[in-house]
Amino acid sequence: MQKSKQFLQFLKSLKFRLILLIVVIAVVPSLILSAAVLKYYEKRAVSIRESEILSQAKILANQIATSEYMKLGADVSSSNIQTQIDMLTTIYDGRVIVVDDNCKVYYDTYNLDDHKLIIAEEVMRSFKGEDIVHYDSENHYIEMTIPISDPDDKSQTVIGVMLISVSTDNIVINQSYMRQVAVIVMVMVGIAIVFFAILLLLYFLKPLQKIEEGIAAIKNGYGEYNLQVNDYTETAGICEKINQMLGRIKVMDDSRQEFVSNVSHELKTPLTSMKVLADSINSMPDAPKELYQEFMEDITNEIERETKIINDLLSLVKMDKSAAGLNVSSVNINELLEQILKRLQPIADKQKVELVLESFRPVTAEVDEVKITLAITNLVENAIKYNRNDGEGWVHVSLNADHQYFYLKVEDSGIGIPEESLDHIYERFYRVDKSHSREIGGTGLGLAITRNSILMHRGAIKVHSVMGEGTTFDVRIPLNYIA
Repeated sequence: MQKSKQFLQFLKSLKFRLILLIVVIAVVPSLILSAAVLKYYEKRAVSIRESEILSQAKILANQIATSEYMKLGADVSSSNIQTQIDMLTTIYDGRVIVVDDNCKVYYDTYNLDDHKLIIAEEVMRSFKGEDIVHYDSENHYIEMTIPISDPDDKSQTVIGVMLISVSTDNIVINQSYMRQVAVIVMVMVGIAIVFFAILLLLYFLKPLQKIEEGIAAIKNGYGEYNLQVNDYTETAGICEKINQMLGRIKVMDDSRQEFVSNVSHELKTPLTSMKVLADSINSMPDAPKELYQEFMEDITNEIERETKIINDLLSLVKMDKSAAGLNVSSVNINELLEQILKRLQPIADKQKVELVLESFRPVTAEVDEVKITLAITNLVENAIKYNRNDGEGWVHVSLNADHQYFYLKVEDSGIGIPEESLDHIYERFYRVDKSHSREIGGTGLGLAITRNSILMHRGAIKVHSVMGEGTTFDVRIPLNYIA
């Protein structure tokens, strides 16, 4: 069973397929070439044989026409012409039939059709002065019909026709021998090709084996996270892509570890605060009621913060699932934005921030209403919370669209984001200003949730910010969702 499995794996391997490809490339043209050569040999040999026989047959026909051979009462058996006919049939292993001007057989070397009447198309055409040559490739013989006429006779009167049938078995035998030799040569060449193909492939595939061993070493935990197999341009490119992938995996692994650490810290902090508050209450049994109420209010705030962190984490988990989980429907984006800003208006009023919505055209898009609402809410809420506190702050939300996308822009006059932090704002639990974030109840997960939601809709988000002047988020989302 194990050997059978290994054999199947070998058949599926690149090595076997390349060997097979080399053999096919070498053998198939050889087969075609050998078949073409054998065919050409037969055609050429038959052509030469036809030329030889036709030349001698015409000489013989001229001699017959100028001799007494076909005259009444001539002694055929003792004639010199007869000797030449017999010699022709002997040399070329053929048969000669001489037909007189009455279409009767005058002489047959096989004595089978003597004095019989022959009325055939070829004979009739030869009586008109035409030479006819035909090769029967199935039965392997050449047929000729040649008119007999005196070359000195200006009228070219045909006095008879000579039919010649010659076997080409010797050509077929030679061709068969050449075919056997060709098969033997191709088998030997094929074996040599396979042998050298294996050697070449073992040499050329060695860099791939190095890559495989390097990946196995990394997998087992003792290899370097940097493959360098520069034998070929292709292997160097593969190693570069693998190293990029390994680097990304390492970043993701580090990010995961940091995320777990941040989650632990963020969840532990409120619990620690609640424990300290609870221990303080327990250690003061005679504390006044107002102090108890203050401590309980602090504990409630910590519980709310813990709940918000957990809810945001649950939202992120849902976002991390495949986009197949999207509940896509046709949504009026203008109405959706009005509802979101209406819910956030009390927060804006409390912060003394002017909240403005500007819609350039009606927009309807295929989105998951819950997830896209969460994304937009986070952007607008952050713009409100991280704004100026002098009563002159503003948040401007604008909506536009073309034939393919709708565009959402959230601008604010807030505190801004440092340039060095712009590449990290979508990381989970990342805060630009940790102290300010804690004051306003931020969890560091809002922008991560927003970005995930937009990406699930095959959209894009960009940010531009200037410290002390404000921040602008540009969102682009397709009008028609494509799974």
